[in-house]
Amino acid sequence: MFAELFDEHAHPLHRYLARRVGVDVADDLVSETFLAAMRGKETYDPERGSIVGWLYGIATNLLRGHAKRETRLLRTAERYGVDLGVAESLEHTVVTRIDARSHLRRIAGALAKMSDADRDLLLLVSLAGLSVQEAAEALEMNAGTARSRLHRLRAKLKEVEHA
Repeated sequence: MFAELFDEHAHPLHRYLARRVGVDVADDLVSETFLAAMRGKETYDPERGSIVGWLYGIATNLLRGHAKRETRLLRTAERYGVDLGVAESLEHTVVTRIDARSHLRRIAGALAKMSDADRDLLLLVSLAGLSVQEAAEALEMNAGTARSRLHRLRAKLKEVEHA
């Protein structure tokens, strides 16, 4: 069962994690995610949500261990307006998607100022491609709350982008 689970979900999970923290860290986090899933397989309850939400929830909790580093990089980008230059990095991905280098400081600053939960929600949907329902499951929040929070976050980023 775990071999099938790994085969189906490891690549998209790795792609998401690599966009957040780079390829090298993503390699480790994918391994840690599936190891934690194997160790905690008794904790998975299909009644509470999908296997995708459960796996991304584990990965998100592991990512939080890297949140301080991510926030420091975003604050550096905001302060100095530098292109952090790593193709797989969160910062570069956000800047590329917005496609407006002059907005780098403001966008990086907005992401850095978000709570971990808000940043995780936004990035699970925009980078990992999870549905709002799956992201809500991963973060153990109500889907309606996640939808309204995501709408608010996107609106804030649009304001920053056009400022």
